[in-house]
Formats: sequence, C-alpha cells, structure tokens
Amino acid sequence: MHLSSLRTVLGVFLLTACSSTASIAPSTTTTVVSTHVTAETTTTATETTTTVVSTHVTAETTTTATETTTTAGGNVSVLAADGSGYIFDQERLHTFELTLSDEALAQIDRNPSAEEWVLGSLTFEGETIDRVGIRYKGSIGAWVGCLSDPDWSDPSGHKVCTKLSMKVKVNWDDSNREFYGLRRLQFHTMNLDPSQMHERLGYWLFREMGVPAPRSVHARLIVNGTYLGVFALTEQVDGRFTRHNFDDGTGNLYKEVWPLNWDGETITNDFEFVEALKTNEDENPSIELIKNFGSEVKAAGLGEAAEVVDRWMDIDEVLAWAVVDRTIRNDDGPFHWYCFDGCRPHNYYWYEDPTAGTLHLIPWDLDNAFQNIVKDSNPVTPVADAWGEITADCLPFGYGDWGLMQRSAACDPLFAAWAMFDDDYGRLLNEFLAGPFAEELVTAQIEAWATQIADATTEAADIHDDAVSVRKWAGAVKELLAALDHARSIARSPLDGPDA
Repeated sequence: MHLSSLRTVLGVFLLTACSSTASIAPSTTTTVVSTHVTAETTTTATETTTTVVSTHVTAETTTTATETTTTAGGNVSVLAADGSGYIFDQERLHTFELTLSDEALAQIDRNPSAEEWVLGSLTFEGETIDRVGIRYKGSIGAWVGCLSDPDWSDPSGHKVCTKLSMKVKVNWDDSNREFYGLRRLQFHTMNLDPSQMHERLGYWLFREMGVPAPRSVHARLIVNGTYLGVFALTEQVDGRFTRHNFDDGTGNLYKEVWPLNWDGETITNDFEFVEALKTNEDENPSIELIKNFGSEVKAAGLGEAAEVVDRWMDIDEVLAWAVVDRTIRNDDGPFHWYCFDGCRPHNYYWYEDPTAGTLHLIPWDLDNAFQNIVKDSNPVTPVADAWGEITADCLPFGYGDWGLMQRSAACDPLFAAWAMFDDDYGRLLNEFLAGPFAEELVTAQIEAWATQIADATTEAADIHDDAVSVRKWAGAVKELLAALDHARSIARSPLDGPDA
C-alpha cells in the first residue's frame, strides 16, 4: 500500500469513527497492510537500495525474537535470558500489567514529579514478577497538563491526567535479576504526540541508518486493573544497551555532558563527567578518554579538527546521526544549544568504547521530533541554522515564537569539524532518502504500526475522557505522513535550511 492508499484508509477510519467509535476497530484495522507485508517490504528495500541500514542490529533483533517466541509465554525460565528481541519485536503489541497497593499508588500520585520509587509487581503473559520498583518519570514536557500546579516550568502537584510516563525497576532487590535480558522498562505516554508515532519512528530511522539508538515499540499498559492506553516502550540506555550495541560494552556511558564547554574550552572539573556517568559510576572509573578527546579537538583548531574527529569517531555513524536528526527536525536534541546559564545541548548520551578508543553519540528523547518539519509548530524547540551555519557571530540569539535564546551548534568545535565532511553528509543524506526514509518503506512501517495500535487506541478513547480521540489520532497520522512528504522534498542538500 502506497501513501495515497494509507491516506484513504485513514480517511475511511476517521469517517467511521465519527459515526460509531466503538465499531471502527474491527472494520478498519484489517484494511491496513499487515505487519507480515511490512517485514517483506523492509527486506526488499534492504536488498535493493544502497542504504547504510544497520543490518547487524536489525538482524540480531529479528533472530532473537524468533528464537524466544517459542518459550516466551512468560515462563520464569526465560526471564533472565537475553530475550529482549521478543519484548522489542516490531510485529507485536505486548500488554504489561503493574500492580501496586492502594497506598503506594496514592503516594506516587500525590507528587509524580518527585519520581519516588514504590514497590509493586509486573505481570506479563500470565507470569507475575513480584517486588519490582515502580515510579513516574519525565522531564518538563512530560508533566505538561498532567499535574495540579499550572506552572509548567516548575512541575509539581498531584496527578490530574490518566497517563504519565512510568519506569519499572526489575532488579529492585536483586541486582542480577532480569526480565528478558532487561533490568528496566520505560513506558512513555506520548501525551504531546497525538499520532503516537514520533518516538518509535524516530528511533527506528536512527537504527536503520546504523546509529546506535534505543529500540522502541508500542505497548498496552494496565495499572491496578485499569487499562491506561497505548505507551511507547523505549529501551533504557544503560549497560545492557551498550553491551547489546558495541563490541566492547563495558565502557563509560555519559548523559548530557559535552567534551568541551560552550565557549569551546576544555572542561577542567572532573566532577562534571563523573556526575554524568550512567555506567561504572560506582567503580572509580577513568574519565581520561573523553577528556583527552575534548583536549585534542581544542588543540587542533578548526583546520585540523576534522582529522582529530576522524580518528576518534566513526564519521559515517555520526554523520548518519546528523542526517536523521536534521531531516526529522529533532530540534530538542544536540543541535539545539539552549542558552540559559551558559549554552549547552541536551537529550543525548556519549559512549566510550574502551577497546577501540572511540566515542559514540546516542540519541535520546524524541517526543518533540517531526513537529517542526513544515513549520516551527513547537515554540520551544525551533533551530534557526542550516547544516554548518553560524548566526549572530556565535552570540546567543532569540528565535521562534517565544524568542528563547540559542546558539549556533556549528560554533562548537565538534559540530564545526563534522560540518567539514560535506561530501560524506550529502552521500549519507541521499542514502537515507533512497533507503529508510523512502516513501514506500517508511509508509509501510507506519501502516503496520497503525494497524497494531488501532484497537488499543480506540479502547483507551472509549474508557478515558482525556485519551486521544480516534478522530484526532487518525488526523495526526495523516499530518505526519504529509510532513514526511515535505521533509523528503526539501532534504536534498546539506546546505538546505530547515525551512527551505
């Protein structure tokens, strides 16, 4: 099914929803292309295009899912197995049930932004795992409209909406306990994304371009017997993730610490790196690798920085990251240098491979991606610059409807060095447009996922007044498809600006 066909299906779906919400799911979801067809389409695209698809990760995930399906009925024997491929199987919509005492639920509902852990249990496919930690999670955007205090800039107050993002700690009181090879589960609400596609699609596109990125699928979530709705189940970026994605996964993982200060100087305070560690933090690790990387980039100057970066990083990997990031307008990611107390990017991880001596950039938090493709619809996030472009002579400047201060990413020596690889960037952009981002392939994925979640979306809308309506969901999916069309039409040159 091509894009026009999907739009027709969604139109029929929407019209049916207007007359009878309760009856639409059985009559419409069977019309959309099946996930089996999607798998065949994906294989065909991979075989016939010259993309930089991460066949290692995709193949590994598919194989794992196949291997574990026969034993994945919730049996205790597989709980500690490396069966994460089954949990993140793109062709399945899993249901997870969390159970807490009434007291524990009331406790976390009183102040969700405190992110306080309480004890509960996890039930999956008939098997219950007792003594897991459960808490709400989120940054500022995750709490908007869901807490009693109306001040969104300082989230506080009790829970006032049905869905809040949640985290489950499987190894609550047993550090070695795993659930299908995982120790943490993260359920993201997608409350600000009525299409319910941004997060899953964004991570899928990164992975298809060979960028180490979390796996993400849709999931149904039930809490204390009440079905809450469809969530994005997104892989935790932790030591399990690094061991799954890198030849040597034992190195340091950092969250949101840049190798250089915003003024391009090396960071002399080791505490900044130590505080950002997400692995090895209790083992007095060496942080010399990332410090030495920053020092060499600084010492090289602009003329030789590209050679330094080429030695320390996989250039195709980091440029593929940049291609996807900019094409989907992930304007709340590393390309957006927010300026409040200094200027810095956010929503990313760094990983150090200790054997290869290389550094890798990992994307995170894609809920705001895709919003600014057609216009700067998110007033907080818009990025003004084209690839490698500098505005205001590297001084902070206001941009977007809210005039929030930002600084050109290319003012950073690392971004400036990456921007020198224009030819490689253009090559990878063309491969992205011909491969994972091609209309036939990406539309087939969205068709399959829409089929997957249609019934579950309808069910939530029938139960909860604040759930996304079927009308709004179908309309948002159509808008996303139109935005992807526009992104393909303007993403033809590394020098094209975001609003070209």
